[in-house]
Amino acid sequence: MSIVARRAPRGGRAALATGLVAIGTCASTLAIANLLSGSTSRGTIWFAVLLLAAVVAGVRALTRTWFVPSLVGLVVALVGVVLRYGAPPGRLQLVPDMDAWERTRAVWGDGLDLINVSVVPMDVTRPVELVLLVGALFVFLVADLLAVALGRAGWAGLAFLAMWIPSISLGFGAGGWALLWTGFAYLLLLAVTAAPHAAGRERGRLASAAVWSTAAVVAGALVLGPLLAALPGWSAVRLPSFGSGTIGPVSLSDQLDLRHSLGQRTGQTVYTYSVDAIEDADAPLPAPSATARGPVVTAGNLGPLRAFTLTEFDGRQWTPTAPTATGAVTAGELLSSDPDLSGQAPSAERGTLAQVDVKVGALDETRLPIGIFPRAVDVPGNWQYDALRDEVFGSRATSQGLQYSMVVEMPDLTSADLENASTPPPADAAESGVLDVPATSHSDDIAALAAEITEGASTPYKQAMALQAYFRSAANFTYDTRVAPAKSDDAVWDFLQDTHGYCVQFATSMTIMARTLGIPARVGIGFLPGSSDGDDSFVVTGKQAHAWPELYFGPDLGWVRFEPTPAVQSGAPPVWSDPFRGAQTNPGQDQIPSAQPNEPGSTTTQEPGSATSTPDAATSTSWVPVAVTVVVVMLLAGIAGFVALAHRRRRRVDLTPEAAWARLRRGLGSRGIRWSDATTPRTAVSLVQEQLFAQTGSTLEGVGEQSLAALSRVVEQDRYAPRAPEVEPAVLEEWVRDITDAVGTLVSDRSRRGASPTAPRAGS
Repeated sequence: MSIVARRAPRGGRAALATGLVAIGTCASTLAIANLLSGSTSRGTIWFAVLLLAAVVAGVRALTRTWFVPSLVGLVVALVGVVLRYGAPPGRLQLVPDMDAWERTRAVWGDGLDLINVSVVPMDVTRPVELVLLVGALFVFLVADLLAVALGRAGWAGLAFLAMWIPSISLGFGAGGWALLWTGFAYLLLLAVTAAPHAAGRERGRLASAAVWSTAAVVAGALVLGPLLAALPGWSAVRLPSFGSGTIGPVSLSDQLDLRHSLGQRTGQTVYTYSVDAIEDADAPLPAPSATARGPVVTAGNLGPLRAFTLTEFDGRQWTPTAPTATGAVTAGELLSSDPDLSGQAPSAERGTLAQVDVKVGALDETRLPIGIFPRAVDVPGNWQYDALRDEVFGSRATSQGLQYSMVVEMPDLTSADLENASTPPPADAAESGVLDVPATSHSDDIAALAAEITEGASTPYKQAMALQAYFRSAANFTYDTRVAPAKSDDAVWDFLQDTHGYCVQFATSMTIMARTLGIPARVGIGFLPGSSDGDDSFVVTGKQAHAWPELYFGPDLGWVRFEPTPAVQSGAPPVWSDPFRGAQTNPGQDQIPSAQPNEPGSTTTQEPGSATSTPDAATSTSWVPVAVTVVVVMLLAGIAGFVALAHRRRRRVDLTPEAAWARLRRGLGSRGIRWSDATTPRTAVSLVQEQLFAQTGSTLEGVGEQSLAALSRVVEQDRYAPRAPEVEPAVLEEWVRDITDAVGTLVSDRSRRGASPTAPRAGS
């Protein structure tokens, strides 16, 4: 029994059915509307479904093979998705390649992870949009295959039902409009595919009856549905609820892989804090202001709060090192990697004192965010200090509501101080690996590029400034949350070639380049200053997770932060590394980065505890290039099809008995059945049967045998009769096709059976 129904729609009815499938698919996407925040992606998904429906309907009009339209639609959908979501960052791509496929796979993985950890309603980011789009296209292709290609329209309802599974499993209502329009399209689809063929007035009457019957059934379902649901027993079974709880706490990953894109970010508040200038630890000033020396006390001048540092890099990934306690955290005693300062009381003689009060939100970290300058920390619980890595860590993680405070010594650090400083390696350089450069196939290339960038820089500080300026230049690099797939064993070199990345790529590249110049360097991980809440406090969310390089300038100045990541993410660089600081109207006021959509909080700087991400608007891809590409491909395919059909018609018109005989010889020759030019047509018939029997143990029978005999007679008459026979080219072509198909069937059957030849039948 054929899998294709006898009454499968064809012609105009098939095109109408495909359109109804597309409408039903678009309507079924409304079933997940209550799970999403906003409807920005709905137009994109609907446009893609309708465009794919047009492609499938067009292909079906050109072929009678049931599976070809679905196969072409699948290929077109795949190409369109890869072109939109796998395009190189910041560039237009009209032809997909393997890199585009890998980028699409990475976005797909980010989308699945985001859906897994998000709550309702969920922000529709680029990765999530990809998952929704692929789901809608898949539903359309399956429903169209069932309803139109196979003529089994009733089963198409199961494909539409797939869109209801998320809402049903999570216990969120899908809304009446989804049921109304999906049911309307589905019932019309049933009517179109099942209606008998009719003509004239009868066809109009049947169509009208189908439409009104569909409307009545849908309306009845909407009216009776709530009544039935209210009856006892319907609500006795409770479906499990997934993802409806609160979002998990945010934690920073200490395994930063440069090959991963920045995907998962969250708008959750990880902590809030306030900053006040003080004369001493017991006398806070009424408002942030300058003390006797040092800069103005602001969140921007305080800089990011750092959780930990990383020093070991293998060319692709930073490897964390377990902290080692060098002392307990005691209130009122400075914590500093400088042994001369560690344990002393904070003093305004060494710099401006800032009181920082922190309240933890959704932060799950065993390492406490602290200032990058020497600081005294007052925190409840058992916390230890690691002087080698300048980290405060505990046996238990931070929890919601934890409060701690710091008194930070903010040194009056200027470019002049760094200009005159040397960069001798710290005493623990061999142990910490702050001068190690991974041996890769491009380590020499990176060192050569670093030397070229810093050519003419006479001091380590000028070299650091040259590197920072190189990375922050928009002419050289573009901040982008998507990372191209690895092309070598050195992720830094890949970034330098691709020129697109985010904080991890920028920080790592400057760190490794500084090491090639003999400057000790490491990477700091923490959070940018955040944004003001308008009430003397600052709010830091998971989007402000950040990585930056720290360079060592001797025991007097210690580890100094630089900022190679472009300002679009990080804001202004620190005052000591800002070349334009002197031109600003208020040199003491540092900028506070605002919470921008492309701020950090990546899969590499953040574990999958976060929920949502916001795509980088500067690098988002429009559907216009994809649509143009699809249209161009369809036009080229149409032209190619038209040329092929025209050529086929021309060949059919020009087909003569001799040309048909030559075509048959070529076709059978590919099957191993041959005869020479000296063989007469009548003898050729016997040779064909003999060779076919030798190969398969069978000979031509039925239509194949009759067509071979007829064609040989016509060719014989054409060659030897005084008057050539009159045979339509279409008939000649049909004979050739019948013979070739029959021979091909026998050869294929013989290959499957592997049976031994039997005696030929009598008269063969």
